[in-house]
Amino acid sequence: MNTKKITAYILAILVVIVTVISLLAVWDIIDLQNVTGKLIKSLIIIFLSSVVVLFIYGVVLNENNRN
Repeated sequence: MNTKKITAYILAILVVIVTVISLLAVWDIIDLQNVTGKLIKSLIIIFLSSVVVLFIYGVVLNENNRN
């Protein structure tokens, strides 16, 4: 499977999760005060780890293409 497809699926799943949490907060089913901070921190962590992984793949693939 292509890395772009996997990344697209992961991002789509994250969007669905954030949407569900937001809808539950709008309808006052969950308390959004505690969830918002954790959600934003989790998304930042996922984003930063994705950047690191893509950087590693970029460096490794560039070295393999040069050799």
